[in-house]
Amino acid sequence: MKVSGFTFVKNAVKYEYPVVESIKSILPIVDEMIVSLGDSEDETNKLVESIDSDKIKIIHSVWDNSLREGGKVLAAETDKAMDATAPDSDWLFYIQADEVLHEQYHPVILSAMEKYKDDKRVEGLLFNYNHFYGSYKFIGDGRKWYSKEIRVIRNRINVRSWKDAQGFRINGRRLQVKLINACIYHYGWVRNPVIMQEKEAAFSDLWFSGEEHEQRKKAWNEKVTEFDYSNIDSVSMFAGTHPAVMKANVEKENWTSNINIQKKNFKNIKHRILNFLWRNFGWRPFEYSNYKRI
Repeated sequence: MKVSGFTFVKNAVKYEYPVVESIKSILPIVDEMIVSLGDSEDETNKLVESIDSDKIKIIHSVWDNSLREGGKVLAAETDKAMDATAPDSDWLFYIQADEVLHEQYHPVILSAMEKYKDDKRVEGLLFNYNHFYGSYKFIGDGRKWYSKEIRVIRNRINVRSWKDAQGFRINGRRLQVKLINACIYHYGWVRNPVIMQEKEAAFSDLWFSGEEHEQRKKAWNEKVTEFDYSNIDSVSMFAGTHPAVMKANVEKENWTSNINIQKKNFKNIKHRILNFLWRNFGWRPFEYSNYKRI
């Protein structure tokens, strides 16, 4: 069995993406790791090149600003990295630059890949998610977070990244997937509040255009220097362990997020009830899913 990993990144240093940790977290279970480096304004290229592994294969890309609306450029960059993977790989492991895999799941993932390698019905493997928010101590547990997503896909079946690179499809059709007992740790919302504010302002450039873009850009730049982490519907304490590659990052946390885990800011009673069902029974009715579980 052969497995290719792939990811893309731009301005990882400037916006403090844990891309090195992300890449290292899946290196033990892939045979090659494709990293597509965008046209960064910082030392991202040198940072990735510093990783000591002969599995890493770097390609270079210039992001197309005409695709920024709706995050389409993110899907385009995902496809570029995916298209550079080895054609003889059985599985492709996709990980984003702010996602990290805990080493405890390596055996589970490899076992699932072997189990379903020859079962052509299975087009991908579905992972659970931990979304850290404001601090390495807090998990976002409200309705804004997706609970599952595809991160391993079968090779050579014409899979394409979908919309803003959240999932994958085949000619617009949802992939048939198996849920496995593994979890992706998402750190996209854990940064110093100053860096987080800068990152969110830059990220809005990938989603909006025209007048709406200008209005949002103006709003981000009007005397706001720190991101307000307290504006969240619900968080809970994280009771587990972080991936080993994240140890230094966790120990360096030196900011205050001003989050009160007892305070809930659900926009209506429906969301409060849905959160109760999720936290107490693991049931998420009406959740959007960009896949078909089999």
